[in-house]
Amino acid sequence: MSTHSRRFDLIAFDWDGTLFDSTVAITRSIQQAVLDVGGQRPSDEQAAYVIGMALGPALAHAAPDVPRDKHTELANRYRYHYLKLQEQVTLFDGVRPLLEQLRARGHLLAVATGKSRQGLNEVLELADLRRTFDATRTADETAGKPHPLMLLELMAELDVPPERVLMIGDTTHDLIMARNAACASVGVAYGAHDPASFAACQPLFTAQNVPQLHEWLLQHA
Repeated sequence: MSTHSRRFDLIAFDWDGTLFDSTVAITRSIQQAVLDVGGQRPSDEQAAYVIGMALGPALAHAAPDVPRDKHTELANRYRYHYLKLQEQVTLFDGVRPLLEQLRARGHLLAVATGKSRQGLNEVLELADLRRTFDATRTADETAGKPHPLMLLELMAELDVPPERVLMIGDTTHDLIMARNAACASVGVAYGAHDPASFAACQPLFTAQNVPQLHEWLLQHA
């Protein structure tokens, strides 16, 4: 596929809830961590809402009754619970062939995630995808979502202008980040946030599942 027939040169993906089926594991880990430090258990919706944000702000938002002096312990308990579940979590069905076909078509691929660098490196190794992406950014090495810095840095590193960049994610944090960076976005309805909340972010499309995302990208990206 030639550059002239591609609409987007760079496709950036969120990780959790978009490529990796980790929403339930993260939600449960947040809830248990809050209980461990004496906070009130957040609802499934409250815990899932913060997925995609940097860990510190995410946990503070999910557990507003936990005092600041317990935030380090809260983060450590979250990591403890999530690491117990991480090896049970896998890529969504269809993600690997989707990424392979996008690379074959000549798209640059990137990850923009609220995970830490260590956390992303671990799951990239676990999923055997380390060589699949041309660049990655994590919340602990740049600004957390929905600040646009992650995407701005990826664009600078790969020398792609914003009008040639597509961001794909399962949360409003991802879609607002794309808008803040003057990039187009696509939402996925199978992750952390209710897709009814996507409308204000004006994504080009909302995919109900990975096969639908795959089909849309082949036709429109």
